[in-house]
Amino acid sequence: MKKRVITAWGAAIVIFLVLMIVTPTIPQSQAYHDFADQRSFFGIPNALNVVSNFPFLIIGLVGLVLCYYPDDYFRLSLRGEKLGWTCFFVGVAAVAFGSSYYHLHPDDARLVWDRLPMTIAFTSIMAIFVIERIDEHKGTYSIVPLLLAGLVSILYWRFFDDLRPYALVQFVPCIVIPLMAILLPPMYTHSTYWLWAAGFYLLAKVEEAADKPIYSWTHHILSGHSLKHLCAAMVPVFLTLMLAKRTVQTERISLYKTWKISWKGSEEESLECTYSNVAVEETR
Repeated sequence: MKKRVITAWGAAIVIFLVLMIVTPTIPQSQAYHDFADQRSFFGIPNALNVVSNFPFLIIGLVGLVLCYYPDDYFRLSLRGEKLGWTCFFVGVAAVAFGSSYYHLHPDDARLVWDRLPMTIAFTSIMAIFVIERIDEHKGTYSIVPLLLAGLVSILYWRFFDDLRPYALVQFVPCIVIPLMAILLPPMYTHSTYWLWAAGFYLLAKVEEAADKPIYSWTHHILSGHSLKHLCAAMVPVFLTLMLAKRTVQTERISLYKTWKISWKGSEEESLECTYSNVAVEETR
């Protein structure tokens, strides 16, 4: 098992190095800091972009409390599961502070503290998924390396002004987790909550890209970036609901197979015909 884990990590490192060689550098654009909504309220600069981070603190603290009290409310039984979810909720709660600090005066130096807690959340959720869907031992051993990979991606961007490693850390989970949620059989029920979380994160990225158009469409009431914070906060909300509702799956069937069975069932029902007896009047 150790040889396979080392081989997997070795292959990942080789692929990463090849990508770094064949792709151009991605510097941080300074236009990124030019947000649509720069209004101040009650002496708070960029107020709505700052205040809209508050939900991250609430859901992060709620998740942390329920991980340990009362007597592990989420019933986390797999090895490394509690550590993984603890790292995730710590990262979520820290987003409230890091993102608020950045939006008070947006620049590259402060952007580090915005991205670092998000990276903790991204990498820990990848480890959690490996624990649940592939192997709890491999997933547990991957928590620290994944967290370190996220930290290195932030440092690499800051010192070399190259976003490629950070882009991998952020977007690989966005692709891999929904695919794994659909194709790999879950250990727990309520697996569709992963897809709801992924959907809200995708919506958040769209709102982030459309920051200024949304600000114009809403007649300068809300910007896309403020809405992005609120939608992104729905990701840990859905995952927390999933943890609270789920139970151990009695029969492990992937969502793909479940959907396939339901589709076949609906097709068979549509082909069923019922016949009624019709009285025929004889002609003389």
